Amino acid sequence: MLVPVSDACFLMFVMLILRGLSRFVLYMLPVKRSASQGEVVLSGCSIKKNCVAGLLASPSDTSDKPGSGGGGSTDNTNDFTIGNISTTRAQVPIAMSTGDGNPSDIDEDLHSRQLAVYGRDTMRRLFASNVLISGMQGLGVEIAKNLILAGVKSVTLHDEGVVESWDLSSNFALTEGDIGKNRALACVGKMQELNNAVLVSALTTKLAKDQLSDFQAVVFTDISLALAIEFDDYCHTHQPPIAFIKAEVRGLFGSIFCDFGPEFKVLDVDGEEPRTGIIASISNGNPAMVSCVDDERLEFQDGDLVVLSEVQGLTELNDGKPRKITKARPYSFDLEEDTTNCAPYQRGGIVTQVKEPKVLNFKPLREALADPGDFLLSDFSKFDRPPLLHLAFRALDKLVCDMGRYPVAGSEEDAQKLISIAGEMNDGQGDGRLEDINPKLLRYFAFGAKAVLNPMAAMFGGIVGQEVVKACSGKFHPLFQFFYFDSVESLPTAQLDSNEFAPANSRYDAQISVFGSKLQKKLEDANLFVVGSGALGCEFLKNLALMGVSCGSQGRLTVTDDDVIEKSNLSRQFLFRDWNIGQAKSTVAAAAAALINPQFTVEALQNRVGPETENVFHDTFWENLTAVVNALDNVNARLYVDGRCLYFQKPLLESGTLGAKCNTQMVIPHLTENYGASRDPPEKQAPMCTVHSFPHNIDHCLTWARSEFEGLIEKVPTEVNAYLSNPGEYTSSMRNAGDAQARDTLERVLDCLDRERCDTYQDCITWARLKFEDYFANRVKQLTYTFPEDAATSTGAPFWSAPKRFPRPLQFSTSDPSHLHYLLAASILRAETFGIPVPDWVKNRQKLAEAVDKVIVPEFQPKQGVKIATDEKATSLSSSSVDDASVINDLITRLERCHVTLVQNFMMKPIQFEKDDDTNYHMDLIAALANMRARNYSIPEVDKLKAKFIAGRIIPAIATTTAMATGLVCLELYKVLDGGHKVEDYRNTFANLALPLFSIAEPVPPKVFKHRDMSWTVWDRWMMNGNPTLRELLQWLKDKGLNAYSISCGSSLLFNIMFPRHKERMDKKVIDLAREVAKVEIPPYRRHVDVVVACEDEDDNDVDIPPISVYFC
Repeated sequence: MLVPVSDACFLMFVMLILRGLSRFVLYMLPVKRSASQGEVVLSGCSIKKNCVAGLLASPSDTSDKPGSGGGGSTDNTNDFTIGNISTTRAQVPIAMSTGDGNPSDIDEDLHSRQLAVYGRDTMRRLFASNVLISGMQGLGVEIAKNLILAGVKSVTLHDEGVVESWDLSSNFALTEGDIGKNRALACVGKMQELNNAVLVSALTTKLAKDQLSDFQAVVFTDISLALAIEFDDYCHTHQPPIAFIKAEVRGLFGSIFCDFGPEFKVLDVDGEEPRTGIIASISNGNPAMVSCVDDERLEFQDGDLVVLSEVQGLTELNDGKPRKITKARPYSFDLEEDTTNCAPYQRGGIVTQVKEPKVLNFKPLREALADPGDFLLSDFSKFDRPPLLHLAFRALDKLVCDMGRYPVAGSEEDAQKLISIAGEMNDGQGDGRLEDINPKLLRYFAFGAKAVLNPMAAMFGGIVGQEVVKACSGKFHPLFQFFYFDSVESLPTAQLDSNEFAPANSRYDAQISVFGSKLQKKLEDANLFVVGSGALGCEFLKNLALMGVSCGSQGRLTVTDDDVIEKSNLSRQFLFRDWNIGQAKSTVAAAAAALINPQFTVEALQNRVGPETENVFHDTFWENLTAVVNALDNVNARLYVDGRCLYFQKPLLESGTLGAKCNTQMVIPHLTENYGASRDPPEKQAPMCTVHSFPHNIDHCLTWARSEFEGLIEKVPTEVNAYLSNPGEYTSSMRNAGDAQARDTLERVLDCLDRERCDTYQDCITWARLKFEDYFANRVKQLTYTFPEDAATSTGAPFWSAPKRFPRPLQFSTSDPSHLHYLLAASILRAETFGIPVPDWVKNRQKLAEAVDKVIVPEFQPKQGVKIATDEKATSLSSSSVDDASVINDLITRLERCHVTLVQNFMMKPIQFEKDDDTNYHMDLIAALANMRARNYSIPEVDKLKAKFIAGRIIPAIATTTAMATGLVCLELYKVLDGGHKVEDYRNTFANLALPLFSIAEPVPPKVFKHRDMSWTVWDRWMMNGNPTLRELLQWLKDKGLNAYSISCGSSLLFNIMFPRHKERMDKKVIDLAREVAKVEIPPYRRHVDVVVACEDEDDNDVDIPPISVYFC
């Protein structure tokens, strides 16, 4: 409860806020986003800021609840309490992230990665949603964190209990100074810091059912079953229904129940883009058979609905009517349509999947307990586990109701009571009776029932947070309706005495009650390396600090990241605030994690992990590690770290996310395959001729636009500066190259400094206007002149057949806003590269149009004999000619004449592409270029945000998926640090929260190689001592029945049987050959050199042997 104060105290505080609101709020709640409402807690007094802000704000519009036809009341009054003073306040609108009081605005710089997952409509529905979270132990605070980062309208934290030291190992918002305070009040300030565009408030008294009507979704993490049934009945029958979620984490066990009402509409079941195909032919028949071009497999399934468009010939199919497909095949399908009497198909056509909403009929908890239906399965090795856990959680609820407390860790008596209750319940289930209630599992369940473990809270916080998003937006398929999970494999392999679970009066007592004190000591003394401190890295550091990893006298954690904080990071990387923008990620993250647990021993570095930093991450560094946790965002870095872990025999805990999908992989020495053992196929690249002349989708247009942007704004100015910095050396290198690429480069440099040189801003406008004519009119006219619409290939087939689209030139018009916007962006960036000031009038549409009208555009005449690349296998569009050298000489002569006309010390200013700054016109130009090109080819255009996703290669990301992935990894870390687990105890995971789908399985063991009586895996390394010669190494291998025919060190060959001169090296020391031939620089701390040997057995069969470490002292 809050500390009582007088009415005078209340009035004093209100006046204080009215007179100095801005200063007061900035002091109490540091701003991370735009100004918004929240709760201020001062000296035991709780004041809702919106009680005062309501005097200045207009009433908000009511908003319907997505998926259910409406939400809880948005104009009801709510109570706030200061001590024993109860006052009524009117609910007020929440200012969104733009800070201008417009709830529909979305800060695209901040939410770009989340927008890539959800889209604008979903985000707007989230911004209108109010959520209640009851129970502020570890699970509740994790759910709250994910929703506040997502940007819901408000989050109300409810808890009647007080903070105990027990809570400190799972709740990152609490400190030792909070012990004895109300949990919700202790959390509210730090949760508000995550996003000041979200109203975060606290409730500390008992909830009444009618209070739930203020929310679109309610989540309970610590509630009795009887009360949950009562609340859910109210939510289920409320009009409109209120989404109800009950979630629990009990030790290594967890459960979720969802009820979103009797008729919940899912607007988008999977979040994937509608599938499309390019039509190649349509038969006249019933049903009609549709064949598509074979450049990409179709992903349609029987029963999918599709619409057809742009079909020539069978124009009846262009009516926009959804039609069902059958007999779906990789490149064709049957369409439920009779085309027998229709005109024959001519050419063209696009088929697009139609995604239909889905209605789910949820049962209330009261009914679902007795008739749960199908459980969502996560681990197929535990297919019989969900019904048992359904029984176990009900038995635990009854035990707690009977005893008034949770079972004591290590108490066999309490465990037996739980087992007995479960047995009685099972016997009364009739046909649903379980054959085996697994007393051993129930014993583990009882021992850890009171504990909320951080990894479990993180995992379930991600899942539940995503379910709330679904409930508020209708985006993605909800969990229907029960989900159970356990990770008993994480328990120590050794049998523990009951005294191992005894509390140590520390912040880790909850964890000790599950794992015992010995494993806790191993956690504290671990030496970990976390590679990356972005979204995954922040979550990992938080989890590890709460778990007590590297918090002992022997423990140490090193985190490294060479990146700095950007605004777009703030919606997921929750350890950062907006005042950290521009600072090193690793430094800020490490400092924030140390605040979560002051005992956390962490060192932050800003080094990229790679061959160039092996002087920092040297042999001794790797050898002293206990384990490595990857938090990286690119494959090459992952492969390098994987190689290091393989070499030094260190466990690697790997994970990654992509939107609502995530995966985790455990790489354990000698037990599992390594990360690099299997790889995804390379991403398919569009042929260059397609991108440059024959695009058929917006991706091709954006790829071209990004390439043109970099060429015009970065590469050409860089080449100009290279020439101006040292003309003699530059021209000499071009003469030496003497090829088509050198010729093209010189032509661009010469054009930039001569024909296209800009001295005034009007010159920049002229340049932009002529570029428009070149790109979108002249090139198209030349292309269609070379290949007319009726052109045929050498085989007589139509040249412009699918997937090619016949283009039309554009006519520039100052009345077209998109044309002027292109001119604005292009001219501003051109001016920047030449150092020309941008006048204020340029953003005035009329004045810009007047300036464009002054440009004289020459008439274009198509040329005969122009060669346009049509070979899809071509890697370059430059064509070589026999006179390249003479052309280059001529270009250099002209360039030298042009050079003398430049002002002294003239240099250009190349611009590097930056996608996350919406004020720099980079994406404006790229989107404009792409959309004009799309207009040429009748391809649907996209807005700037969509263009940013594609051209900026933005990886979709949301906080919920990241939280779940890191929780799963940390459950595996318990096993790694315990050290006694078998491969079947470890788990790899693939999950998709959108469906939802969980696929958890044992890791794949490493491949075993055998020769004679020897066997080895990728984890093995052979060692040879005694500073051997090459001859001695070959003989050492021969003694093993292996004939070496090639030995390499790094990228150099030390020996190959095919080279007679290599026999002269036979009596040289291997270490000397490595230094002389491979130029290996051996650091002073290293006493060996590694060589790779290719060899055969006695039957001339190749044998893959491990790398060999040759020791020289």
